[in-house]
Amino acid sequence: MALYALNLFDLTGNDSYLQYSRRSVKAVGKHGGRVVALGRLSGVQEGEPGVEPRGVMVLVEWPSQESFQAFVDDPEHADLHPLREDGTRNYLWWLYDRLEDLRPLLASTRE
Repeated sequence: MALYALNLFDLTGNDSYLQYSRRSVKAVGKHGGRVVALGRLSGVQEGEPGVEPRGVMVLVEWPSQESFQAFVDDPEHADLHPLREDGTRNYLWWLYDRLEDLRPLLASTRE
């Protein structure tokens, strides 16, 4: 089942994330992932008081949980993930299963 990795973060101002981004597309592709959206915060429509929004969004589609985990665990990229960690702050990395339809979720909330 397809999986989406939603990455929300702020940049630190050093060049570590730039180095990461130059290599990450190939590394992600090696495991079947693809970046489907990039974004910069343009405003907050709704939010929790005191919760700071993140300035950058990256959405990556993976063929499966296993392909995502293979990317994370790939020893060829052992030096890649520290670049992401050093180049960002307030990092959120959330995983979502792909759904074709919300009806099964909506039905389960009525039980």
